[in-house]
Amino acid sequence: MKIAILSRKSSLYSTRRLVEAAKQRQHHVEVIDYLRCYMNITSNDPRVIFKGRSLEAFDAVIPRIGASHTFYGTAVVRQFEMMGKLTLNRSQAISRSRDKLRSLQIMARHGIGLPVTGCAHSTRDVSGLINTVGGPPLVVKLLEGTQGIGVVLAENKAAAESVIEAFRGLKAHIIVQEYIEEARGADIRCFVIGGRVFAAMMRSARRGEFRSNLHRGGSAAKIAVSAEERNVAVRAAAAMGLSVAGVDILSSKHGPVVIEVNSSPGLEGIETCTGKDVAGAIIRHIEKAADAGHTSDRIQE
Repeated sequence: MKIAILSRKSSLYSTRRLVEAAKQRQHHVEVIDYLRCYMNITSNDPRVIFKGRSLEAFDAVIPRIGASHTFYGTAVVRQFEMMGKLTLNRSQAISRSRDKLRSLQIMARHGIGLPVTGCAHSTRDVSGLINTVGGPPLVVKLLEGTQGIGVVLAENKAAAESVIEAFRGLKAHIIVQEYIEEARGADIRCFVIGGRVFAAMMRSARRGEFRSNLHRGGSAAKIAVSAEERNVAVRAAAAMGLSVAGVDILSSKHGPVVIEVNSSPGLEGIETCTGKDVAGAIIRHIEKAADAGHTSDRIQE
């Protein structure tokens, strides 16, 4: 099979591992910088062109679209879909997961456990917004933030009002969520591939920090997830329409709650922590998907 990996850099750990795994299984694989692609958008002969070369020869596409390039990256993925190519995660599913508010609304509609979440536009309604999530302490999140950036813990009402008003003063879109104190600064990353949890790790925040992201200095340990956590992770990925996803879960007194679903989860942390060949599992999944034939995205909103 000829596989295109849409990635900005071939040197990135996740990209390198996917290339290695594909070659080990005797596939032809090439890394394509999706920002350097351009498209011929026609009804009878849609094409993606890279460095003057049309890419119709590829059988399958693995999108590794950066959060800051979601708009153009998903447009390229969508063009491959128009060409009838198999894509590991479809463009619409990637767009859903990247919009934090939209993804939470979709999961809520599917009955998936979430932290109590509020959203408002006007700063005149700050007090009501704070009360909606049960009051402080609470977490304020930028909708455009990634890797823990733009996530603030407000421990009292004055701090919460100040942070919310500051973000809204900058015209930033935010959500406000209850603070799950019992999680103790730890979350669970479930790596879902093809409708099952293939690997999982617990990420713990460093001292003095509540964000558990590894990019923020957090640590990780291999974990055996419960049946309930496994079920929630699989349902969250399915609600987004993602074949491969990193689902982040907090353990609350009400049970597991999902805080985010990542459509391009990094492989380094999960492979290093668990010792599992996640890249190989992804390649095996795309082989099975190719054998079964292309499936369209039928998730309704």
